[in-house]
Amino acid sequence: MTSTIITAAASGTWKLGDLEVRRIGFGAMRLPQTGPALVPRAVPRDRDQAVAVLRRAVELGVNHIDTAAFYFSPLRSANELIDRALAPYPDDLVITTKVGPGRDLRGHWLPHAGPGELRGQVEENLRQLGRDHLDVVNLRVVGTDSLADRFGALAELREAGLIRHLGLSNVTPAQLAEARAVAPVVCVQNRYGIAVRPDQDAVVRSCGEQGIAFVPFYSIAADGGQYGAEDADAPGIRQVALAHGATPAQVRIAWTLRRGPHVLAIPGTGDPAHLESNVAAGSLRLTAEDLALLDTVHRQAEGG
Repeated sequence: MTSTIITAAASGTWKLGDLEVRRIGFGAMRLPQTGPALVPRAVPRDRDQAVAVLRRAVELGVNHIDTAAFYFSPLRSANELIDRALAPYPDDLVITTKVGPGRDLRGHWLPHAGPGELRGQVEENLRQLGRDHLDVVNLRVVGTDSLADRFGALAELREAGLIRHLGLSNVTPAQLAEARAVAPVVCVQNRYGIAVRPDQDAVVRSCGEQGIAFVPFYSIAADGGQYGAEDADAPGIRQVALAHGATPAQVRIAWTLRRGPHVLAIPGTGDPAHLESNVAAGSLRLTAEDLALLDTVHRQAEGG
């Protein structure tokens, strides 16, 4: 299905607050390295290749890029690659970043930032991206503890003009409700995909009812997570892919987009061919029979 060039416009649009984005975006986690992401001693990706992929994404109509200051490998930083490739930024480009986690210079994880440390993380993202404000900042959360103090610190930075919109990552419905009592939330970014966290189905629906974008991560990699997609895929996914002349990754993206008009995809890659294939998935129209089969695959993971 990718013999002709298909752009991100085929996926439709959604608004993050007042910022309209195409529903197929780009995740920058895999850009700084080849192989597993977010690990010490990762192998740096060729800079020219990374820059070319980012520029090609924009040429293909992608105007939503997801990144973070903790996306880096030795010699490479996703934010600085984005700045190098795309500045001065197109007027319609929306860059979403995350704060909360941190890594030391060797790539080891640090304790998550508290309220007093979040401003420093926001300022680091600003510096690396060469921006005077951040379009969207997601607070990444671990655990089910209250996030009010941390989200309140970001809300203050929003009032100060350093952040335009706020979102959340890896949260429960109760945490989403708690955050919304502090400041508006434009997106929720949780792990989700075919057979990945079926318990999130209700969260996806709830976000749509509240007009909040749901942005799944690892929807292609599935259980592979930061190590990338596994070679094997469920027979049902392969069957649908074969019927459409598509790849299993494209089927996973298309299924995700069919979960609601508020669902955004942010597949990431450092490979130009994979980029074009991911963007083209926005034009894949699954039939009712396809969806029934894929939903069965999805439900089989319930409780697993």
